[in-house]
Amino acid sequence: MRIATWNVNSLNARLPRVEEWLEYAAPDVLCMQETKVAEASFPTMALSALGYESASHGDGRWNGVAIVSRVGLDDVARGFEPGVDEQGCRIMAATCGGVRVHSVYVPNGRVVGSEHYLAKLAWLDELRSHLERSASPSERVAVCGDFNIAPDDRDIYDRQALEGSTHITEPERKALAAIEDWGLVDGFRLLHDEDELFTWWDYRAGNFHKHLGMRIDLILLSRSLAETASFALVDRNARKGKQPSDHAPVLIDVA
Repeated sequence: MRIATWNVNSLNARLPRVEEWLEYAAPDVLCMQETKVAEASFPTMALSALGYESASHGDGRWNGVAIVSRVGLDDVARGFEPGVDEQGCRIMAATCGGVRVHSVYVPNGRVVGSEHYLAKLAWLDELRSHLERSASPSERVAVCGDFNIAPDDRDIYDRQALEGSTHITEPERKALAAIEDWGLVDGFRLLHDEDELFTWWDYRAGNFHKHLGMRIDLILLSRSLAETASFALVDRNARKGKQPSDHAPVLIDVA
């Protein structure tokens, strides 16, 4: 099974590119983030024509997540538990081909120490609690998405240039590590140990062409699933061309 994640940064703007990518990359499951599409407006028919079932969670303004699958799409769940602040449409789950797949879009945090930063840390804590309530690390589980955290310094282009900004602080990294401690493994890092394998580049100042990026899009796998991983890729080609997302898709093959 090929599982992929991609922050598309507006599905309405990027749908032709997503359709093209689905055809050539052929993922069995694709988790999308920042779709910015209301559920009623989601392009279900266009994706169905390519052989994919789809489910989405969005209000049409900001954020928004989705899962599309050609290996089944069952037991769809949107958001955290009732009464828990999701901070917008940022998480959903479905069972696809026997894997409980989560598409997550972690809040950005904006400025270190701000209310938005504290809300980001609270959201990450809630994700850990949500997994404890809704899944088991002994099962086949994948948590995929834009985590807005670079796990360590090999996942950023320059520590000094980014010092004092979000995505690289110790509290954020500790919150991510706590989620992994529940029973998840960074699937991409199982297969690639190299530095500077980025998934996001700012649109400004030609950062993509200068290779000034960060690896913030992750596929976390339960150990039993991670043990079967055989191939992983950041598809930089999908970041090229006209009107790309500022993120590249990430994919991993598991048995």
